[in-house]
Amino acid sequence: MTPPRVVLDTNVVLSALFFSGGATSSVRAGWQSGRFVPLASKATVDELVSAFGYPKFQLTVPEREELLAEYIPWVDVVRIPNPPPDVPRCRDARDVPFLQLAVAGKARALVTGDLDLLALAGDAGLCPVLGVKEFVLEYLAD
Repeated sequence: MTPPRVVLDTNVVLSALFFSGGATSSVRAGWQSGRFVPLASKATVDELVSAFGYPKFQLTVPEREELLAEYIPWVDVVRIPNPPPDVPRCRDARDVPFLQLAVAGKARALVTGDLDLLALAGDAGLCPVLGVKEFVLEYLAD
């Protein structure tokens, strides 16, 4: 069976990489064991790399590279067409690249803790939008 293709919001990826407990650690174990394939686009990877540079994380360049190496090898990169696919209207323009990735990458789910994205759950034409715990229960529970 082909593993599901899933979009992970930047905050989900950061939590999975930084914290060893809780639901996000199951997400990390899930991508690293091939239970699902995380999707990324240039815009979503750029946002992740930018987030690594936030002063609150105090990461050195080698630490940033090490964290990326814990994620990027498992990612399927999706090229967003020009013009990009139509997506539901979102309250936060910074979330649009994740919606475009979900549509262009034919994602089975978009996983997020972002309330603006969660508000789109059930929107026609979009894959299910799930919180981390929902995703773990639905896709990663044994």
